[in-house]
Amino acid sequence: MRPTRSSLRRAAAIAVAGTLVTGSLLGAPAQAAPATSASPDAAAALVTKLGDRAAGTYADASGKMVIAVTDAAAARQVRAAGATAKLVTRGADRLKAATDELERSAKVPGTAWWVDPATNQVVVSVDSTVTGAKLEQVKAAAARTGGTVRIEAESGVLSTRISGGNAIYAAGGGRCSLGFNVRSSSGVYYFLTAGHCTNIASNWYSNSGQTSLLGTRAGSTFPGRDYGIVKYSNQSSVQPSNVYLYNGSYQKISSAGSAYVGQTVNRSGSTTGLRSGSVNALNATVNYAEGSVSGLIRTNVCAEPGDSGGSLFAGSAALGMTSGGSGNCTSGGTTYFQPVTTALSAYGVSVY
Repeated sequence: MRPTRSSLRRAAAIAVAGTLVTGSLLGAPAQAAPATSASPDAAAALVTKLGDRAAGTYADASGKMVIAVTDAAAARQVRAAGATAKLVTRGADRLKAATDELERSAKVPGTAWWVDPATNQVVVSVDSTVTGAKLEQVKAAAARTGGTVRIEAESGVLSTRISGGNAIYAAGGGRCSLGFNVRSSSGVYYFLTAGHCTNIASNWYSNSGQTSLLGTRAGSTFPGRDYGIVKYSNQSSVQPSNVYLYNGSYQKISSAGSAYVGQTVNRSGSTTGLRSGSVNALNATVNYAEGSVSGLIRTNVCAEPGDSGGSLFAGSAALGMTSGGSGNCTSGGTTYFQPVTTALSAYGVSVY
C-alpha cells in the first residue's frame, strides 16, 4: 500500500521530533563526577573562597567532606570539587553575627561557644557554675540571635587544670605535659606546651625533684591564645620528634596539620596517658575563670589534671596542645586544644 501525503508528513514530523530529542540528550550529558573526593584542606579552602555563602565543613560518617552552603550555585561548586553539599539557611555572616553577640554580652566564666556546621547553628555550652543571673544573661544573648544560637549543658567545670606527652615540672611547683619538640630555621631546639603552663614559671624540669633542667621559657601567651615555648638548655643533644604512647612505643611526628570536624584524633598526657576521640568543632571560644581563649579545637577526648600542654595528633601530624576542658576519663569529658600551627607561626619554628 502506497503511503498518503498525510502519513508521510506524520512520519517526517516523528523523525524530526526524534532527532530533536536525541540531539537534546546528546547536547546535555549528565555532569561527570570528580575523579577524587575533596580533602579536608581542599574543603576548607573552598569554604574560604565561597565566603558568606558557606557555613563550615565537616566529615560525615563515611569520611567524605560535607560543606554547608546557602544557594544552589555554591552547591554545584561543592559537588564539582568532590565534596557533599548541604543547603542551609544561615551563611557565615549570620553565624558570625551570633558569635559577636555572645562575645559582647555572654562572656561569662564557665561558657564556651563554637559553630556547628552540621546543624547550622552556634552552640554555647554552660558548665555547672553558670546559674542564676549568669545563666539568664547567656539565655538573653542567645534569644537575641533569633534561633541561631542553642544552649547546651557542659558536664563538670571548665578549667585549664588539665595537661599530653611526657611530664614537665615548673620551678616552684606545678606539672604540665610537653606538647611537641620543634626547632628554628637556624637549628635551635625548643618544645611547645600550653601558655597557661609557661605563664607560671621560667625554668622547666624533667623530674619532680627539679634537679634535671630541661630549659627556660622563651615565650608565653595566655589568655587570648594558649601556647608557650621553652628553649632546651642542652642544645648539643637532638630532641626526638615524637609522642609517647604510654605502651612503651612512640609515634613519629613529621608534620603539622589543621584539624577538621569529624576527624579521629589521639591525645597523649602525663596523667591519663593515650586517649582517643574525634573533633567536634573548630574556632571555639572558651571562657575560663583565668581568662578567655579563642580559636580552639573542641573534642570529645577526655583529660584530667596534669594533661595540660600535651599532644593532640593524628598519625604523624601534630594538631594541637591541650588547653582545658571539663569532665574526666572515668565518666568522659570535653577537651579543648590550642592549634599547633598558630604557635609554630608565632614563634617561627617547625616540627621535624
